[in-house]
Amino acid sequence: MKLSQEGMLKAALAAKAGMDEKTIRKYLRLGKLPSQLKKKRDWRTREDPFQEVWGEVEEKLKETPELEALTLFEDLQRRYQGRFTDGQLRTLQRRVRLWRGLHGPDQEVYFPQVHYPGIQAQSDFTSMNGLEIQIEGRRFPHLLYHFVLTYSNWEYVEICGSESFEALQSGLQNALWVLGRVPEEHRTDNLTAATFKGRSRREFNEAYLGLVRHYGMRPSRNHPGEAHQNGDVEQSHWRVKERVDQTLLLRGNRNFESRTEYGSFLKGIFETKNQDRRKRVEEELAVMAPLPSRRLEDYREYQVRVSAYSTVLVAHNIYSAPSRLSRHEVLARLYADRVEIYFAGQCVAQMERLRGKGRATIDYRHVIGSLSRKPGAFQHYRYREELFPSTVYRQAYDWLLDHDPVHASRRYLAILEWAASNSEAAMETALREHLDEGRELYFAHLIASAEQPLEPAFDFAIPLPDLDRYDALLEGVAP
Repeated sequence: MKLSQEGMLKAALAAKAGMDEKTIRKYLRLGKLPSQLKKKRDWRTREDPFQEVWGEVEEKLKETPELEALTLFEDLQRRYQGRFTDGQLRTLQRRVRLWRGLHGPDQEVYFPQVHYPGIQAQSDFTSMNGLEIQIEGRRFPHLLYHFVLTYSNWEYVEICGSESFEALQSGLQNALWVLGRVPEEHRTDNLTAATFKGRSRREFNEAYLGLVRHYGMRPSRNHPGEAHQNGDVEQSHWRVKERVDQTLLLRGNRNFESRTEYGSFLKGIFETKNQDRRKRVEEELAVMAPLPSRRLEDYREYQVRVSAYSTVLVAHNIYSAPSRLSRHEVLARLYADRVEIYFAGQCVAQMERLRGKGRATIDYRHVIGSLSRKPGAFQHYRYREELFPSTVYRQAYDWLLDHDPVHASRRYLAILEWAASNSEAAMETALREHLDEGRELYFAHLIASAEQPLEPAFDFAIPLPDLDRYDALLEGVAP
């Protein structure tokens, strides 16, 4: 059309457009493009298999609009045996979709919000188990606490084991102290860490209210089942996982030497991303409130009594304590990732925090003295599985059961007592060597192997420097 205005001959136009000259003349005569002459098809290329039953389907949709096309199709197959095949499902799905668009009920509308600097921060937890992170070669199931400023999208993440109040408190406080200022409002969904079931809806618990009051923030939450009301942090969860996953792909593996190394890896990712948001972050910081003079402690305290079993009950889980404290009152501090037990102001035990309820963790060092004096109690001890520090120790006990079932408990407890008093790692190495080589697990032989000094991995010598050459340099004379 453009070239025809320049007076180009019809034959040349046809050659340029790759069309027949008669076709070119037709389009020029009509003054329309080929796409404008194309007629929309308003006829079916095949018979509609649902024509006769569509009235029934439509009635059901009017009565119950939430019915899915698959449910309706399976109902038709039951009522009309052999008439409808599985391949016709897509046809019904298209018809139902068309009916919903023309006659269906109104859908909920989401309204994008305008965010203002320094007003709102949002918090949530997200599971990272799908990324298959490993610590020292072992799968590391965990969550991330995720904090976002809604105006600048500044982010902070922290590794945690569960959606506990201690994890929320630790993550929120760390985020605020890294940021250096405090937003006006803090929003969450209906986290059990922050809320409890009230008379009519979820209400904030006192611990969480005390936390936000300390920082001068206004608490808010979305309605149950309305995750989009906490949208900035909810929507960014998948971006967080995608960003971490892509960086892991560049790294070449998903194994870390320690939780600290993994934490540093995450910190580097988000520090880099936050640099791109610096301009908007500065706008937020300019209008935010200052931090309080101090931060709250990241733990809850429980005054508990050590039972005759040398255990304490903390937050519905059982932890062991040194047997010398049996029947004494102790102070247990529950952190997001650990439990510490204090007596007379001193920390006497520390263990990893358990997830869930009704679980137990026993440090064999706390009870090995009593068990060694009562070896008969070991075989049916309720928490026996907790007394195998590693798979190698379990294999050693199984070997003893096979070769000396009468004295297996006594012999294993002697091994465990030596490990508690000397070196768990050295005994594990000795046990592994004996098991791999098929040797008898005689206690004296194990001790001899465990007490052998480790041979240096490399035998090398560093020669002493020639001091005459240094003297020559000091005197300004080249050697």
